[in-house]
Amino acid sequence: MALRSDRDVIIIGGGLAGLTAGIMLSRAGLDILILEKGTYPSHKVCGEYISNEVLPFLKSLGLDPFRLGASRISRLRVSTPSGKSIYAPLDLGAFGLSRYVLDQAMCDLAMNSGAEVLTRRKVTEVIFEQNGFSVKTNTEEAFTAPLVIGSYGKRDTLDKQLERDFIQERTGYLGVKYHIRTDYPVDEIGLDNFEGGYCGISRIEDEKYNLCYLYRRPRSAVHKTIPDIQEHIMFQNPVIRNIFSHSDFLFAKPEVIQDFSFEAKSAVEDHILMCGDAAGLITPLCGNGMSMAIHGAKILSELLIAAGVTELTPEKRRKLESEYTRQWQKHFRQRLFWGRTIQGLFGNETVSEIAIRALHAIPAVERALIAATHGSPIGA
Repeated sequence: MALRSDRDVIIIGGGLAGLTAGIMLSRAGLDILILEKGTYPSHKVCGEYISNEVLPFLKSLGLDPFRLGASRISRLRVSTPSGKSIYAPLDLGAFGLSRYVLDQAMCDLAMNSGAEVLTRRKVTEVIFEQNGFSVKTNTEEAFTAPLVIGSYGKRDTLDKQLERDFIQERTGYLGVKYHIRTDYPVDEIGLDNFEGGYCGISRIEDEKYNLCYLYRRPRSAVHKTIPDIQEHIMFQNPVIRNIFSHSDFLFAKPEVIQDFSFEAKSAVEDHILMCGDAAGLITPLCGNGMSMAIHGAKILSELLIAAGVTELTPEKRRKLESEYTRQWQKHFRQRLFWGRTIQGLFGNETVSEIAIRALHAIPAVERALIAATHGSPIGA
């Protein structure tokens, strides 16, 4: 006997992946509930750089980033830990737009498409039984649906409930984001390396810039606080020191996230269809997490629409999960692999210096690596 459902699909997490799925599935006539633990608009730790591969698709949904003030990005600058900069064109290009603006616009689009969005709802329990799901939240509400999409981000208490392998690891990764005003090229994304990490800068809306860095603290770290890490480690790169010294910082304090993992994840866990960072996290230096989240949600939504959610037998569910896993691996596995591989060249001062200079000396290899972490444009 199937569990009685009051929704067609419940989406846990209202970030880019969850909202994209909410828009597409609602427009297909499905009853969609999005449960978001935060509120809109809000800031999130994110590079806020989006590859143009998803631009045609976003416009097909009715969202034009440039009407929201997005910047156009066409070139890459990378500096070695000693401050030597090299430059490369971004053949596909990208745009910069804050999550504060973009998530709000997509939430509005999802609700206008028919999705119900409930904020301040942190999911505390997901149970699969009788070929359906029951979902409980911190507000003691309970919802049911035949399908659940997990798009709740890089790391969540649900990962512990599901006993996902990566959640037990203390990775030491620290992600920090600021918004600043500064004098920097409007069409360029910069990646500046330092011992143990790298810092990115790119233009977003309203003449502001995103300044975001990743640092992996060693277990024996001497410098543990954010100010100490910046002063004693990051500022060894004179380019980073100059940016910090000649910028107006717009946040009272930075956005921070810790102990996330770049290890491989499963696209399906206990029948929950994972999407966005919950399915796999590409290294930030590739600048492609946002476009992958949107693209992954498009793939999943199309499969759900084709499968027919209201007639999802156990056999159809098994085939759906298998096909989604196959499609996710087909589109993103190699990109994640190359992201991890390239990140391995960064973070160590000596290796970074050699790798960056060597890659720039062979433009064909340099452009091939950029292409390996980016996809082709996707349409409606």
